[in-house]
Amino acid sequence: TVNAVAPGIIATDMVMAMPENVIDMMKSKVPVAELGKPEDIADAYCFLASDEARYINGATISVDGGMTI
Repeated sequence: TVNAVAPGIIATDMVMAMPENVIDMMKSKVPVAELGKPEDIADAYCFLASDEARYINGATISVDGGMTI
């Protein structure tokens, strides 16, 4: 199967090094009002690699706190 994960704004070291006002602005654009965690992205990849996702093919899974809705 071939699938893609499309991450949103994730609280990585690079993002967290930005000024606080920039981080707050990014959070305000996310419907759940928080940044994602690296584990959120890893969980999506683990799901796609599992037997539970065996019949999913050609999908793009947005892991972005609702930014794409």
